[in-house]
Amino acid sequence: MPENLGPFEVLRVQPYEARKEYVCPGCNHEIRLGVGHVVIVPTEAPDLRRHWHTPCWEERKHRPPGRS
Repeated sequence: MPENLGPFEVLRVQPYEARKEYVCPGCNHEIRLGVGHVVIVPTEAPDLRRHWHTPCWEERKHRPPGRS
């Protein structure tokens, strides 16, 4: 999540709630149906929300985006 977007909210998606597939911006791999993950929602720009694998979000500061 770019730092210039300001504060953000982290929403947890439970496996039973994961009904669509997304591409994680942390690793560029697919988040499959039924996989629990997090959604990062910038407070000032909710339309820029992104779905992340939970471990990718937790480790984002230790590696550059797009690296697994």
